[in-house]
Amino acid sequence: MKRVQAMAMALLCLLVATGNVCRGAEQDDAARAERRRRWRLSIHDPSTIVTCGNQYWLFATGRGIKSFHSKDLKTWTLGPAVLTTLPAWHKTAVPGNRGHLWAPDVIQHNGRYLLYYSVSTWGVRTSAIGLVSNVTLDPNAPDYKWVDQGLVIQSNDEVNFNAIDPGITLGPDGRLWMTFGSYWSGIKLIELDPKTGLRIAPDSPVYALAHSDAIEAPCLWYHDKYYYLFVNWGQCCRGVDSTYNIRVGRSATITGPYLDKAGVDMLDDGGSRFLETNGDFIGPGHAAIFSEGGTDWLGYHYYDGAWRGLASLAITTLQWDDDGWPVAATDRARVVLTDPQ
Repeated sequence: MKRVQAMAMALLCLLVATGNVCRGAEQDDAARAERRRRWRLSIHDPSTIVTCGNQYWLFATGRGIKSFHSKDLKTWTLGPAVLTTLPAWHKTAVPGNRGHLWAPDVIQHNGRYLLYYSVSTWGVRTSAIGLVSNVTLDPNAPDYKWVDQGLVIQSNDEVNFNAIDPGITLGPDGRLWMTFGSYWSGIKLIELDPKTGLRIAPDSPVYALAHSDAIEAPCLWYHDKYYYLFVNWGQCCRGVDSTYNIRVGRSATITGPYLDKAGVDMLDDGGSRFLETNGDFIGPGHAAIFSEGGTDWLGYHYYDGAWRGLASLAITTLQWDDDGWPVAATDRARVVLTDPQ
């Protein structure tokens, strides 16, 4: 009898153990699926938000350029990649790039959506900024089609700047501008042709706006007689170890000089702290601003300390203090990201 009881107990233990293993395997599979889903939905270098119909749209770094859309600024759904086939000029301008395109920015202008993006490889100055256009952002519209408009500006080892991280600004006078730059000699500015969206002339001036040892991701915003220049200092792309923080200065003219709150020129390492790591919101970066109904909104990415440093999206209101300096509100910071698949 004891032998039978022992055998029964052993069989029971085996069944329990097997069930635990199965449940453990199921849990592991679920965890892996969740990790894949989250990485698929990660957002790095979000663009300015624009509207099309009843939807908000933004674009981000990714293969062919990621797109996301939302009806309420709270829940964002992954959309189609912008480029499924790379323009031929990519191979000549940046031979090492294989379709992972960085830091796009978008503006709706003269009946078209102009989408600028970076073609580069890590840590070099062989880079280019390209432009594609579309008359709609609705993938179901019959006239939806991204059209290559060509190369806007490029860089290599013969110049002292890096042609990535475009930021597009339409001034109150109707002139169109693009800031860009990463490391080396810092943040630059060129004027664009408002009709074509391309550089206004091949030899037009390249203005220097800001410099620091580790600087990139510029964003220009006009508010109450001043142009405000937001830039990133520090290191990105290191998850929870990222040191990104956003700095700001302002100027009465778009070409500068941009001074911080202490009056220091941003070309001389000036830049007042605007947004930095706060709890699980690690390394905020790549500011982008849009205005709707009298409210200014600020979008940026951060590395989510609650999820292993995954690059995530935050959207919040942008306010202005009594001295005219921007203040990022803490409301509505986290958003929900969904995948239609």
